[in-house]
Amino acid sequence: MPDEQMAASGSTPGSVPVPPGGAPSAPQTPPTPPRPLDPIDRSIMRLLQADGRASIRSVAEQVHVSRANAYARINRLIDDGVIRGFTARVNHERAGQGASAYITLKIVQNSWRTVREKLRELPGAAHIALVSGDFDVLLLVHTPDNRTLRELVLTRLQSIPEVLSTRTLLVFEETDLLDAGRGPNSAQAISEE
Repeated sequence: MPDEQMAASGSTPGSVPVPPGGAPSAPQTPPTPPRPLDPIDRSIMRLLQADGRASIRSVAEQVHVSRANAYARINRLIDDGVIRGFTARVNHERAGQGASAYITLKIVQNSWRTVREKLRELPGAAHIALVSGDFDVLLLVHTPDNRTLRELVLTRLQSIPEVLSTRTLLVFEETDLLDAGRGPNSAQAISEE
């Protein structure tokens, strides 16, 4: 921009432009990119996914680093938001939630945030994802039985004004891949990567 135009707009070379009728806006700093993860970080994550109650000592031994190094790495993964928390993996059938389903939803354009908040309130909602393709939202639910699932879909979901249509996919059997690698040699397989 030539100097005359900058003077007319209230800016000088090197200054922050002033929006019409307002104070200069603070320069926005871009979000810091995530730190790259090395094979040890990835091994620590897999170990903690398989057993969130693993001790620092156990983790350190399995990935062949000192306890202080393992402790620092886990804290960095938490601080960086890579590890969001520690939870229990539940056998839903044994916990009295014998019916599971993936439900696809088509929703009103630009209503994702509103719909997401309403879906969070549903009893048994386990996972919500905004996706591309033939539908907009993928919802995983666990309910005590098919009657409760039917009520959830027909009464709760279809009463949300922003939901245009739903399709329910019953889960007949599921396999937790985090459990699949557990066995006598699983720790060895993790630490050798």
